[in-house]
Amino acid sequence: MKDKTANATLLHKRRSLQMALASASALLLPRHLLAQESPAAPPKGQVLKVGPLRELRSLAAASKAAKDGDMLEVDAGDYLGDVAAWPQNNLRLKAVGGRVRMLAQGAASQGKGIFVTTGRGISIEGFDFIGAQVPDQNGAGIRLEAGSLSLRDCTFKDNENGVLTSNDEKVRLEIEDCEFGTIVRRNGKNHNLYVGAIAYLRVVGSYFHHGQSGHLLKSRAAVNHIFYNRLTDELGGRASYELEFPNGGLALVVGNVIQQSAGTENPHIIAFGSEGYGPGRHELHLINNTVVDQRPSGGVYLRVNPGAVKVRLINNLWVGNPQIPANPEWEQAGNFLVDLDTFVLPMRDNYLLKPGAKIRGKAVDPGEVDGLKLRPTEQFLHPRGTLKLKAVAMNPGAFQFP
Repeated sequence: MKDKTANATLLHKRRSLQMALASASALLLPRHLLAQESPAAPPKGQVLKVGPLRELRSLAAASKAAKDGDMLEVDAGDYLGDVAAWPQNNLRLKAVGGRVRMLAQGAASQGKGIFVTTGRGISIEGFDFIGAQVPDQNGAGIRLEAGSLSLRDCTFKDNENGVLTSNDEKVRLEIEDCEFGTIVRRNGKNHNLYVGAIAYLRVVGSYFHHGQSGHLLKSRAAVNHIFYNRLTDELGGRASYELEFPNGGLALVVGNVIQQSAGTENPHIIAFGSEGYGPGRHELHLINNTVVDQRPSGGVYLRVNPGAVKVRLINNLWVGNPQIPANPEWEQAGNFLVDLDTFVLPMRDNYLLKPGAKIRGKAVDPGEVDGLKLRPTEQFLHPRGTLKLKAVAMNPGAFQFP
């Protein structure tokens, strides 16, 4: 009996020590790494089948039946005017057998969009959000109001906003292999992706195109990881900024193709701090991006408002305009101004380097930020996704290998 008591006491002490060590380690981690920590394993719920021939015939019905930790397997097909709010935690929605197409057709959850999410740890995979429009002209495919949301292999088309978040500083949003297409033009405040003053934004392997007056990607998040994406306005697109961080923050922008169209309504392509800086850390790291200006009268690759801000431009390719970014206070290395004939087929938005391009092999080591190495390990794979590199990235720009 004494042995059992002693063992129990020892086990309790070990658990207490592990908890203390975990708490101490968390205090030492950089803020942006804390944002990426994996949460505790969610409780396992039920698997709910959703579809026209199922007991749960609609997403609206499923949203009322679902509990924390449930998995919703949604049959492929068109769901017309089927809008829903999701307050559950650790909820997973996954398309089965093909695409799940959510066509708003005038309907909106809470007058805001097709989906409204407020739960923690919600994930959505394989859904298309189409046609969100509301009376205040601010309808969204998804409104993220609270909690955290992960999107994978989702598309957004013909909405007033693709995804729109609140300004809740605890919110986290992660987007992987998604497409944000044509935006409905309203009053100039409609964006393919508009992220408010949240804690953390991660966007990887995603395709943004054909903005209309608003921006392709606008984020007020404290920490932003924008890796291996394509943000190209293209023929018929009339976006303002292609990429904007209006209040600064920590922005790691690595391995992206960023292109301004001839029809843009703003000469600036990338902007940082354009609406002023608040308290906190403000750093912009542009690493291994291919930035293309197609504005006939010449655009501006980068606009940075003065202030207590750190800017690093490493291994970028500037295309189409000889006026490259310059500021003696910025750290710059491995950047090149190049012509369109450097690329395989630029007139079709193919910015792979030609095999004999003289800039091959001229990249420098971009270093790291808070322990995160910034040398690319992947590259964008059209139409959405990434390709893992099989060798060390040695070329400037977004692409290493065909």
